[in-house]
Parts: sequence; C-alpha cells; structure tokens
Amino acid sequence: MSAHHGTPTSTPLERDARLVSTDHKVAPGEIALGVVIGRTAEFFDFFVYGIGSVLVFPYVFFPFVDPVTATLYSFLVFSLAFIARPVGSIVFMAVDQIYGRGVKLTVAMLLLGFSTAAISFLPGYQSIGVVSIVLLGVFRVGQGLALGGAWDGLASLLALNAPRHRRGWYAMMPQLGAPLGFLLASGLFAYFLLNLSSEDFLSWGWRFPFYVAFTINVVALFARLRLVVTDEFSRLLENRELEPTSVADMFTAQGRFVLIGTFVPLASFALFHLVTIFPLSWVTLFDQRSGGEFLLVQCAGAVVGALATVLSGLIADRVGRRPLLAICAGAIAVFSAVTPFLLGGGATGQTAFILLGFALLGLSFGQAAGAVSSNFLTRYRYTGSALTSDLSWLTGAGFAPLVALGLSSKFGLGWVGAYLLSGAVCTLAALLFNKLETREGPDGSGPRATGPNSPGRNLAPRPR
Repeated sequence: MSAHHGTPTSTPLERDARLVSTDHKVAPGEIALGVVIGRTAEFFDFFVYGIGSVLVFPYVFFPFVDPVTATLYSFLVFSLAFIARPVGSIVFMAVDQIYGRGVKLTVAMLLLGFSTAAISFLPGYQSIGVVSIVLLGVFRVGQGLALGGAWDGLASLLALNAPRHRRGWYAMMPQLGAPLGFLLASGLFAYFLLNLSSEDFLSWGWRFPFYVAFTINVVALFARLRLVVTDEFSRLLENRELEPTSVADMFTAQGRFVLIGTFVPLASFALFHLVTIFPLSWVTLFDQRSGGEFLLVQCAGAVVGALATVLSGLIADRVGRRPLLAICAGAIAVFSAVTPFLLGGGATGQTAFILLGFALLGLSFGQAAGAVSSNFLTRYRYTGSALTSDLSWLTGAGFAPLVALGLSSKFGLGWVGAYLLSGAVCTLAALLFNKLETREGPDGSGPRATGPNSPGRNLAPRPR
C-alpha cells in the first residue's frame, strides 16, 4: 500500500517486493542491510562516472584539447550532478507526497541506473561532435536528480531506532557504501585496463562498468523496496514523523541547522575526492603511472577505508560523534601539510598518501552524514537531512577534483594541501558554532531536551 494514501501502488517492482516481504518487525539490522546495499549501488554509479571522468571522457569526448584541459572539462561536467542533486530532492519529495515513497524510490533508482547505463552507449566526439558532450551532460544531470530522489529515510530511521549506546555503530553503516562502491567500480576498471590494449579500452572496454550499473541498481532497489513496502516500515516512519515537509517551512523554522550541517562534514567531503578521483588524474597526467596499477592501490585503500569506517562506529560510541569529527578534522589538517610531499614523492609516497588518506576518510566520513541532524525537530528531519546532505556534497565535494587539478596543474601540489586545510578549518568552525547553538548531551550525540519544543525532547528514544 502507498505510505501516504493507502491506495495500491502501480509499480511492478513494489508488488514483486511485497510478495517476498511480510508485515514483520523491521529490526535495525535489517534496515542497516538495506541501507548498505542501496548506498553501495549509488556509490558504484557515482565512482564509475568519476573514474571515467579521468580515464575515458577526456579522450573520448574532449579530444580537441590537451589532456590536462580535457580532464578539467570532464571534471566540469562531473560537477553537474552535485548541482542537480538538491533539485532532485525537492522534485522527488513532491513525488513522495503524492504517490508514496515506494514509487519515488522506484523512479529514482531506475533513473540512476538508466542514466549511468546510457552513457555506455554514447558515441564519442569524433562520431557526432559536440552532441556527444551535451548528451554526457544530460545523463550526468540525470544521475544527480536520481541521487537526490533516492533519499528514502532508511538512514534516519536506522539512527532513531538504534540503541542509544550504539548510535555511532549504526550511523557508520550507511557510510560503508562509499568504500564498497569504490572497490567495485575501481576493481572493474582496473581489470579492463590491465587486460586490454589502450585502443580496446577506449573503444569498448570502458563501457562495461557503465552498462552493468542498471542491473546493480535494480537489485539494490528490490532490496530496499522489500523494506519500504511493508506496513511495519510505514508505521515506523509515521511514528518518527519521517515524512517530507515543505522546504520553505523547513528553512524558515530551522534553516540555520541546514547551514551548520552543510559545513560540518566539509573536511571529510574535501578529502573524499582528494583520495579517489583527483590522485588518479594527477598520477596518470603528470607521473605517467599506469592507471590500472594505481587503481589496484586505491582498491587496497578502499579496504582500509571500510575498516576505518567500522572503527569509527566503535570510537564514536565511546567519545561521541562530534568529538570524533573534530579530532578527525584536526588530523586532516595535519595530513594536508604532508599531502604535497606524498603525492609528489613517487610511487611509494603516493601509496602512502592513498592508504593514510583512506584511513582518515573512513574515520571521519563514517560519522559525517547527519552528525547534526538531531538538531532538527522530527517533523523537519526527513527534508532537512536530505537537503543538508545535498548541500554538503555540493559544497565539499562537487568541485573538489576540478579545483584541485586546476590549482595543482598551474601552481603546484601545495595548493591541494591548502584546499584540504580549508575544509578542515570549515569543519572545526561549524562544530564550534553548532556547540554554541545547541546544548549537547553528555555523549555528544545531540541536544538536551530543555523544553516542550526542544529537538532533544522530540528525538527521545521510544521505550523498548
């Protein structure tokens, strides 16, 4: 049944999901599994495009300029998804309110899979000229709109239903999708790079990772719908008031928390692309290092990142999520000072940069999403968390590869360290401002309940 109107949904996937899904108690572990599968699929699409932006698009779609300029053009198109993402959230929230969360999720995930898979069929610039670039941009915008629409409330519901002393542990689970998605995407690209000639790779080999994205998204969609279509899940959402609300109302009431939440994870999000997409471009353009070999190093980094993400959950439950973010921001600031020396230090230095960078990324990114979402009143949490996430990605990560490559190619790697340092400073400043705005509880997990309208009062765990 639709989560909003009690009328039958019209999507076959929802009906198929309901056939294998009974109206059972939806446990945090089950929600966590659905979140991890869904986020892994989203990040797979995300990283397939990001890796393609370095290894493929400059040569297939921008062959009329030098490789560095072509890569900058490619990164400019790369940023379009981050610009489109908040728009996608707003549009799909309207779909959610009218047709229900199941329909919204189905359309968003199919759009994501279609947009990614369609790129695999695109002719290059040599065949159809500038039209190929326009189509690439259109499908990239489609990815962004879909990623905004894929927000399903599972992560927020997981956080609210987690035991109080395990909130850091459950908060890190959705974040595991990033290193797992990167591992799948980089592993696929590495396989084709290492086993095909450069001519075959640029002709057809690069298309396979984009092509399989649609199948991966359908599997992930089914796993998520299996939860979303249950009556128990709908009741949990209603009890927690995790429903879309007016964006204007949310900004009027609690817009300052959107602003704070946008800047809190900036250190993590700046580092995010500086250990994944940017270094791949640097080593292939300026060190002439094999892209396939470097992707294997990054695969090892992704494993380190996944382990560090898990570790972040254990640490956060002992010291608090926000203190951990502050510690990580300080560590990232220190890391920014050695970034130019590591990236410019040959294969050994670059490997150290990747492994250390992914370790820091896992510890910080593991707790970055929604670290201040508990500031929102529950009726605004669904909408506020979605738009805060979108704006965080836009501000911290959307232009990171473009800015880092543009600065480093003209002025040297020192500017990459400066860019990373700026993200760490923003995170520390936002955390300080957030502490002044709210009175934190003893574990740093959220504001205290100080009155009838306080966020902490509305977010108190339900009796078990």
